Amino acid sequence: MHTPEQPSVTIVDFEPQHAAKFRELNEEWITRYFVMEEADHKSLSDPKGYILDKGGFILMAKYGNEVVGTCALINDGDGVYELAKMAVTPKAQGLKIGKMLGEAALQKAREAGGVKVYLVSNRRLGPALNLYRRLGFTEVPMPPSIYERADIKMETEL
Repeated sequence: MHTPEQPSVTIVDFEPQHAAKFRELNEEWITRYFVMEEADHKSLSDPKGYILDKGGFILMAKYGNEVVGTCALINDGDGVYELAKMAVTPKAQGLKIGKMLGEAALQKAREAGGVKVYLVSNRRLGPALNLYRRLGFTEVPMPPSIYERADIKMETEL
């Protein structure tokens, strides 16, 4: 008996044709738990100008031929990057795509000469926080954030 092969997951660099999917994936999770904020609109409507042109990176996860996840690294300067805009569509959750995106983002930051990656999140997002801990992030004091929903900051040294 032959069982069909599971599609494989690949992580690819953002290309202009991914812009709509980058926005859609993030709006999907943000609006499920919170509300879209000004900083979301800025980064999601202009990922090239807001993230890429400033020395950042965006990764896209493909399951077979479909884009099902994304995350960004925003360049804060001095080798510090913010891990941001991580999203995996609900139908692809449970496939370890978030872990693959996180690992790829940390590797990308290392290759770019990064020394530290941080993120801000919300304590309601338990599975996400568990993922970040598995990736090596630890909680640090929370400074004021551009996001009202952010109530936890985590970082990891590279």
